[in-house]
Amino acid sequence: MNTDERYLHLLSHTYPTVADAASEIINLEAILNLPKGTEHFLADLHGEHEAFIHVLKNASGNIKRKVGEIFGNTIREAEKKELCTLIYYPEQKLELIKAQEEDLDDWYRITIHQLVRVCRDVSSKYTRSKVRKSLPEEFSYIIEELLHERTDDQDKAAYVAVIVDTIISTGRADDFIVDICNVIQRLAIDQLHILGDIYDRGPGAHIIMDTLRQYHSWDIQWGNHDILWMGAAAGNDACICNVLRLSLRYANLATLEEGYGINLVPLATFALETYGDDPCEEFIPKLLKDTKMDEKTLQLTAKMHKAISVIQFKEEARIFHRRKEWEMENRCLIESVDVKEKTCIVDGKKYSLNDSHFPTGVAELTPEEEALMQKLHHSFRVSEKLRKHIRTILSHGCMYKICNQNLLFHASVPLNNNGTLKEVEILGKNYSGRQLMEYIGQLIRSAFQSDTPADVKAYAKDFFLYLWCGKDSPLFDKSKMATFERYFLSDKETFHEEKGNYFRLRDSAEVCDRILDAFGVKGETRHIINGHVPVHAGSGENPIKAGGRLMVIDGGFSEAYHTETGIAGYTLIYHSRGFQLVQHEPFTSTQDAIQRGTDIKSTTQLVEMSSRRMLVADTDKGAELRAQISDLKALLYAYRHGTVNQ
Repeated sequence: MNTDERYLHLLSHTYPTVADAASEIINLEAILNLPKGTEHFLADLHGEHEAFIHVLKNASGNIKRKVGEIFGNTIREAEKKELCTLIYYPEQKLELIKAQEEDLDDWYRITIHQLVRVCRDVSSKYTRSKVRKSLPEEFSYIIEELLHERTDDQDKAAYVAVIVDTIISTGRADDFIVDICNVIQRLAIDQLHILGDIYDRGPGAHIIMDTLRQYHSWDIQWGNHDILWMGAAAGNDACICNVLRLSLRYANLATLEEGYGINLVPLATFALETYGDDPCEEFIPKLLKDTKMDEKTLQLTAKMHKAISVIQFKEEARIFHRRKEWEMENRCLIESVDVKEKTCIVDGKKYSLNDSHFPTGVAELTPEEEALMQKLHHSFRVSEKLRKHIRTILSHGCMYKICNQNLLFHASVPLNNNGTLKEVEILGKNYSGRQLMEYIGQLIRSAFQSDTPADVKAYAKDFFLYLWCGKDSPLFDKSKMATFERYFLSDKETFHEEKGNYFRLRDSAEVCDRILDAFGVKGETRHIINGHVPVHAGSGENPIKAGGRLMVIDGGFSEAYHTETGIAGYTLIYHSRGFQLVQHEPFTSTQDAIQRGTDIKSTTQLVEMSSRRMLVADTDKGAELRAQISDLKALLYAYRHGTVNQ
């Protein structure tokens, strides 16, 4: 028996008769002609959980757009806003309405009918089977009946009215409304793509991860800040220091302490003992607008910030010396500090220090620093929630993804000066383009696998640091990371970080086409979509580059970027009619959204609209379904000619 026959015999177990195989062919052919599901692209969330959850709930304005299309001029704008807010935050909004509404039964009746209309619209591009799987078990039958019966059918109007009245009279209206709102949210987006950087700066990366773990369908292309946390979870001490330093820099300890249970008491104790008399002026944290901190806490945070920064530079130097092939020993700047002269040598040139207080020296870690790092290392390694979240990131993502003629990655693809793919050496072998991304993905996973050879695992663990700050890292792609210079030197010429060739050449359609070819992305409407570098919309920078081949969707979700970018992020929607780029204003708060119905103010830009509505047949899923149909037709032929028995 050849391979094809064995496969058909296996397939016959799932479809044991001609009728079964034929029914599935009919089903799959029908699915091919449904409209393409909506994809939602977000990048660089940076712990801004409230804005992220709101954008997730409103589908970047997709739900608001649908409500507008469905109801048009039949209801007031204020009513549309109330309905949208109810869909986004049903439990909280219901409490407010019940406290204010005089005729609650009448409100229930009108609102349930409105919600059913919205739900019918968002479910129209899916099969009944897929919709059924999205429905809550408790109301599955009722919602399905309401979705497929229309009040304009005179024979069924009374039937529908009785269903709604009974929901209200049995006291189940609140539960029903909550469930149908959640169904609308779920069906508004078919697939969510996160283009990296869930972590750092904002206070709720762990809340974002908890939300994603419950989300129906999503993937992630790892970002440099995600890699830093993955390295910390894998036990890379330099990554642990960087994670702590960034959290202290933005006075954001919620993710560490509340989210992952990291014990910072040993660091606070060490910082007070070692830097007690040091004002640590360069290490005063950057307070975001809603952060309140008394002077005593501010000073303690600054001391902790300096303590972990000094340890970080020493830990990084250890790895740079150990991995000489990275050619990063010139970044061991702490070792070139002359405390007496108050100078430091950078690229062969001597500069004055603005802070020369190094009570623990500038070479090896002191015994006290070693003891502190052991405690911090242990705290990261035993955090069950951190381990769970990193496993989720590993299982849902990698360095890049190709989906429906779109190449997704976080930051860059290393290039030579002439725009050709650059070869990067890892463990004695050269990789470029797609092979580089795939090998890095394998190497990262090997750091978490128990059967990885010890030498490879040790290298993989160290490599997280290179991915964070190495010049040929696809997640960094700059000449250097000038962290030391920004803390300890006043001369701003030392701060400059030369961006890699990808960022210099990405406006070229030819270069983007070369990258797309190298990754095997075909089609007339192919694109690169990435984030990483905030788009300075306030100064006129366009997120659409290379004649439409490249879309950059990091407009700065993080509050720390808002003054720099002038906006609060881009998101991208790809539905059956084409691409819509959504530019967001800063999100006020969840409380404002619930109480006053304030949505994120968004401007939608039509990037590329299709001349005809795209179908499932036009997608990657369509190609899979056609292959399944071909196999099933082969099985039908085998049944009818007796080579496989029913």
